[in-house]
Amino acid sequence: MADATYSPPEVWTYDAENGGRFASINRPTAGAREQKDLPVGEHDFQLYSLATPNGVKATVMFEELLEAGHSGAEYDAWTINIGDGNQFSSGFVDLNPNSKIPTLLDRSGKTPVRVFESGAILMHLAEKFGAFLPTDHTRAEVLSWLFWQVGSAPFIGGGFGHFYAYAPEKYEYPINRYAMETKRLFDVADQRLAQSEYLGGKDYTVADIATFPWLAPFVIGGIYGEARTFLSIHEYENVERWVKQIAERPAVRRGRIVNKAWGEEDEQLLERHSAADFEGKKY
Repeated sequence: MADATYSPPEVWTYDAENGGRFASINRPTAGAREQKDLPVGEHDFQLYSLATPNGVKATVMFEELLEAGHSGAEYDAWTINIGDGNQFSSGFVDLNPNSKIPTLLDRSGKTPVRVFESGAILMHLAEKFGAFLPTDHTRAEVLSWLFWQVGSAPFIGGGFGHFYAYAPEKYEYPINRYAMETKRLFDVADQRLAQSEYLGGKDYTVADIATFPWLAPFVIGGIYGEARTFLSIHEYENVERWVKQIAERPAVRRGRIVNKAWGEEDEQLLERHSAADFEGKKY
């Protein structure tokens, strides 16, 4: 059955009553809504984030760098509760005018540098530490897959995830549209991973760090309700192999619980300031 027809008005106007689950934070304007400074720790790197797929990219990257012996990558991670609108404080907006997590303040040089957008954070750290981003002929392949993920995420999250799990009403057309695109993206990854161990080739890189937090929850379950069954994720055997392989990495296991504010208490780490913070946690 076709959905009820909607006729757009000549000029769209904002109506807070139509925001659904996110009505309290979604507005068609940018900028700070309250004056509030961000907390600051002792390390050169200050990360302000939440353990959503995009946030996990950054914490996994930091933990991978530390696991690889880059002691200069020690960081403080602070939870930004986007459901409460923490991303609209003046301190956060000063670092990220787009009011999205993750956001990074790098104080390792003479002049502090802000870095926002998850892909930019991964590249910034990879180039700073010379890790997880090759400098030879395979660099272009890795960057292609990194930006493939960055461009794909809105279709999976804001597209499929929103209309399948979060929208106030279920509509057939957008769910079909984004289910098709999400499955197509899984197929792209599955075909690539049939050819190589990792997305960029034989080595684990920022392309895998960026993509894993988005694809893994579908394989493992636990994202968007029954999405794993709805999308027949079991069909993508190469993606499943890749997910299971990466999920066992110690740095990935740690990174997935940093800034996590839901689930069992021993699986949450709201703030991370040193390796000792993981003691007594399940990861």
